[in-house]
Amino acid sequence: MQTPENLADILDLEAIEVNLFRGTSPNDGFPRIFGGLVIAQALLAAYKTVPERICHSLHAYFIRPGDVNAPVLYEVERARDGGTFTTRRVAAIQHGEQIFNLACSFQTPEEGFEHQSPMPAAPAPEDVQTEGDFLRSLGDQVHPKMLRFLDKPRPIDIRWVDPQNPVKPEKKSGTKEVWMRACAPIGDDVKMQQAALAYASDMAFMESALRPHGLIWTTPGLQSASLDHAMWFHRPFNFNDWTLFAQDSPSASQGRGMVRGQMFSQDGTLLASVAQECLMRIKK
Repeated sequence: MQTPENLADILDLEAIEVNLFRGTSPNDGFPRIFGGLVIAQALLAAYKTVPERICHSLHAYFIRPGDVNAPVLYEVERARDGGTFTTRRVAAIQHGEQIFNLACSFQTPEEGFEHQSPMPAAPAPEDVQTEGDFLRSLGDQVHPKMLRFLDKPRPIDIRWVDPQNPVKPEKKSGTKEVWMRACAPIGDDVKMQQAALAYASDMAFMESALRPHGLIWTTPGLQSASLDHAMWFHRPFNFNDWTLFAQDSPSASQGRGMVRGQMFSQDGTLLASVAQECLMRIKK
């Protein structure tokens, strides 16, 4: 069995100058950088300028497709250091142009009121097929190239409760649940834990807006991309443990789809909330 990719290695940044960091992207055969990687690296770049405080929210815009063959420069603006909260802005730059920008807020940990939404019912992750097992169950419908891609080392183990058939997609509910966790140990550092969860939060997410229309990202003529991304961290977590990503898509209109998500630990604790708007149109 191949060793899984380690997220800590994938997300590692090189310090170039004060407030300036460089990251790279694995070239997995896709033409553009995975959005979750840019979110996670930008968050880690901001963290390098913030001692002790913990990120509680981030808001980001995807501006241009990222080039997998070029490094990404992350320029951090120290917007504010307050008594309790710290604010940072991060611009991700390639070829002299912004491809992404992020605003994030950090807080000194404190006690406060507690309530949360309940976790939706879902089968245990051990009872849900892996992506590879599901695709293999489709037999000759699936191109061998897709199966070979799934056999490569991967940083995240993802298990869909109700997966879409990639060969014969059908219209499904915009509500879905996905179990996920980091494959390789990522340690106890809250910075890396949050970066890993942010990386995963862009996986299997946009698809919730496509499902009601029987679309998948490889549908001929479909133009799809993440437009923005927001995330709120509610409670401490360990992403080496199974996390349920419960999602729904309340709306699609004017070439855009909206997706919301909540991330729960197996014991039902709400860990984070996520929202994203995506481009989804058929080219004419």
